[in-house]
Amino acid sequence: MASTLSVPTRAGDRLVAGHHPLGTSTGHLTELRGHWDLLVTRALGVSSIVVELAALSEPEFLTLCDWLSESGRELPFRYLSVHAPSKHRQLPEAELVERIAALPRTVDAVVVHPETIERVERYEALGWRLVLENMDARKPDARTAAELEPYFDALPEAGFVLDVAHVASIDPTMAEADRLLDAFGERLRHVHVSSVDPDCHHVPLTAQDEERFAPVLGRCRDVPWVLEAPLPPR
Repeated sequence: MASTLSVPTRAGDRLVAGHHPLGTSTGHLTELRGHWDLLVTRALGVSSIVVELAALSEPEFLTLCDWLSESGRELPFRYLSVHAPSKHRQLPEAELVERIAALPRTVDAVVVHPETIERVERYEALGWRLVLENMDARKPDARTAAELEPYFDALPEAGFVLDVAHVASIDPTMAEADRLLDAFGERLRHVHVSSVDPDCHHVPLTAQDEERFAPVLGRCRDVPWVLEAPLPPR
């Protein structure tokens, strides 16, 4: 079911649930991993407008490539993102980039973790569909605006996805989120929304985090928001 609510102007007014357009990532539906028909059905229960098909491991990604390329495959979403693999990678990087480039043109964005990039120039071929994500406290790179700057300098067409929970894991004040938006806001394509546990795993957004993230999210009202965990009932 598509979200049709307007965006509230104050924290505490169900800011995230009221955003339009709002959709979900399939990454948290671990029990259905790799079953793309079922994952899309579940995603449609959240929104028919926005989805991120998360293929976080290379084997998942290869099955997704095959599934998307099936003759006559049509999806109803207006904004379709694919999360490229960051785990269990075995393909040579050049071949992985070729696989990404061959995704159907209905894919609007392909999210890549910058710290997994071996040779940044290989990704130039992806042009505007390439979207780089800021990383969490577990990662050694690509966490801050300063760390992301060399990637964006080398990839002038690449977009940006802001993960607010990743920012919170390195800077509880969320000041780094403002620095990221100041630096790359013109590239912003969508936003990842959730909370994270102490091990930086995505968990449902807490009321406290929704309020803490509100000023940053208020700067991102013109792009889709993608839930990386279900919203809890309130």
